[in-house]
Amino acid sequence: MEAAAPSLPASSILTLVLGRGRFQKVGDSLSLRAGDPLELRCRGKVVHWRVPVYLEEEGKERLRIKHFSRHSQLQLVNSTGADTGEYSCWAQRCQDGEGTEGEARKGKTFIFFTDPEELFVPTEDYYKVVQLHSHQPVLLPCQVTNPLAQVTLHGEFPPEEVPVDGIDISFDVKKGFTIHRPRASLAGALFCLASLGGLRQISTKYMLIYIKYPSSSPKPTIQASATSVQLGENLSVTCTALGEPDIAVDFIWEYPGQKLGRPPYVSEWASAIRQEGQVQQEAGSTLHVEEARAGDSGIYTCRATNLQGTGTATTRVRVTRSSHVSPAPS
Repeated sequence: MEAAAPSLPASSILTLVLGRGRFQKVGDSLSLRAGDPLELRCRGKVVHWRVPVYLEEEGKERLRIKHFSRHSQLQLVNSTGADTGEYSCWAQRCQDGEGTEGEARKGKTFIFFTDPEELFVPTEDYYKVVQLHSHQPVLLPCQVTNPLAQVTLHGEFPPEEVPVDGIDISFDVKKGFTIHRPRASLAGALFCLASLGGLRQISTKYMLIYIKYPSSSPKPTIQASATSVQLGENLSVTCTALGEPDIAVDFIWEYPGQKLGRPPYVSEWASAIRQEGQVQQEAGSTLHVEEARAGDSGIYTCRATNLQGTGTATTRVRVTRSSHVSPAPS
């Protein structure tokens, strides 16, 4: 073992087995050399373990878990840098001999399996596509096998280091880089560079695709060219939705003529407008009904959808035989 972080409080149920009869409470993290065996012990009558995903999927033949009356034991042999990650256990703290009372207790630690030839935790992906959503942080999981490695973030085109200020972008040696405030300028290829001693290595390359999310679902308004039209006259119904610029809005119509087999004749547009000192996008869709028939009378429904959800608006239009036409309210 190379190093261990400060111990957890004495109440921790997870310990590192150093040898026969020798134990050490684990801290927040510890470092072992790749190739060293690992043995952890967790106190409790009924114990559950959680290990890094790689071990669950690829390393089962090297991992052994044994349950005893008062504790459970995890053993790992032929460890590699890919085994780096969080190891945790949880158990019921029994008070009545049956384990039916008491609170659940948990112990965990992050273990680095340092490999002098692999600074990054190995992955099968050379390129990985990451969606960079405008409304939520995103993680670039370039995990290292050694907590002493110096890690920086770089863009491929143009080739330059990306500033990490701890606010817009931060680094956690256990997780990687978190982009807290995604922006379009970060779209493209990024990679991590790790340095330790004379060794320098790059991580998986992350292809960032920027997706601008709206702050809310559309709230459409609907307006017919007239509330009632005469048989044979043309009719149009327009649906509009205001929102942030460059946000796609899709419109779907439901109209009485669908029952007659009328196909939808629709025109759509989007334009920037200034409202209350801010630039907004007005997206719209107009449904055209030519030579209205009696079956075109009824409810017209517009559904406007963006990445946050759907908004609905309806209006009623009557098709009459009289010559009187009522203009739509302004």
